[in-house]
Amino acid sequence: MSFNIALTGIAAAQKDLDVTANNVANVNTTGFKESRVEFADVYAASVFSSGKTKSGDGVQTTMVAQQFNQGSLQFTQNALDLAITGEGYFATSDTISSQDFSFTRAGAFKLNKNNFVVDAQGNFLRGFPVDATNGNTTSVSLSTANPIKIPDASGAPRATNNIYSSFNLDAGAAPPTVSPFNPEESSTYTSSTSTTIYDSLGEPHIIQFFFVKGTGENKWDVHATLDGQQFDATGEANNAVISSFEFDSSGLPSKPVSAGNSTFDSVQLDSAKLSDLLTNGANFPNNVNIHWRDEGGTSTKLPTQYASRFEIKALEQDGATVGRLTGIDIGSDGKIVASYSNGDSTFISQVSMVRFANAQGLTQVGNTSWKASLTSGQPIAGEPDSGILGSINSSALEQSNVNLTNELVDLISAQRNFQANSRALEVNSTLQQNILQIR
Repeated sequence: MSFNIALTGIAAAQKDLDVTANNVANVNTTGFKESRVEFADVYAASVFSSGKTKSGDGVQTTMVAQQFNQGSLQFTQNALDLAITGEGYFATSDTISSQDFSFTRAGAFKLNKNNFVVDAQGNFLRGFPVDATNGNTTSVSLSTANPIKIPDASGAPRATNNIYSSFNLDAGAAPPTVSPFNPEESSTYTSSTSTTIYDSLGEPHIIQFFFVKGTGENKWDVHATLDGQQFDATGEANNAVISSFEFDSSGLPSKPVSAGNSTFDSVQLDSAKLSDLLTNGANFPNNVNIHWRDEGGTSTKLPTQYASRFEIKALEQDGATVGRLTGIDIGSDGKIVASYSNGDSTFISQVSMVRFANAQGLTQVGNTSWKASLTSGQPIAGEPDSGILGSINSSALEQSNVNLTNELVDLISAQRNFQANSRALEVNSTLQQNILQIR
């Protein structure tokens, strides 16, 4: 019997050495979680034996339990390197359409030849679908999670629909001495400004506003040109005034139209008539609205007439030319945003995260990945940085949680344990040999 007891001790010490050696070997493996061997004594007794004299039958390995405590973060220069701070796992699949998910904390992702986000083994990172405009998640379920693909096409152009302009007109300026208005004669207008707008093909055009002070002290007329061609308040080719301003004695607008007395009349240019001014085959698909204010309607950004030089306080428009992809940003909530050279940004996806009721019940499948099992429970999907799920750190990797100092101490302890059990086996063998030599 003592042979068997010593053998169980040697087997247990060997298992301890194996697990410790595996921890040490993976000290630099991204997302690796150390394991701990848990032992229990073997004790067999019957109703006819005396428990007071029972010595026990050795030791057995009950579990090799992984420890899922947080590893330290290592920051990188790659935006697709992702680390989880807190609870949660990334979901991956080996094919685009597969619903057989693996789960990992190793976030060293990259792009494959088709611009999908994958890990080193080629498994696809899954993400929740989102609204491209505001990033709101449309479904938080692994069944609707899709492989994340980074767009490689240029951003589509956007025709201008709104122009916002606010300014200060010089109250001390004198009316022009020459009339009628001529955009090529500076003596026929008081001040001017211009901005770039875009047609349906993303081609830029210069729209210029000319401010002409009237014979009245606080009255101004506005003329406009598109690429040097004059147009009227409808957008038709004409040199008529597109808008008129009046100011009170305090220099504030005196001809408001909104209930809050905050804006001048807006000018709506007919898209068909304005498109007739183009010569490149493009058009303006929607009417172009000129708003004499800033985009936010800020009261301090209204047009004014003060005794100060002509000044532009706001000049914006909502069109954009063709843009190329310039960068990818991933927030702590897992939202992936593509940025383009034309200033546009689009939400692509949201990195999916899952948690488990019993993480130690997960089944190891290698490559620092796990699969769900009966003891772990089904994966519970959710948005990163919500509830008890952790947040995502872009340009960072979670390092192994192995403490090398502790592992070396455990290695020495396991070695001594193995030697002690080997010695017990040797002593037992010597005793048996002595007995066999008795005559």
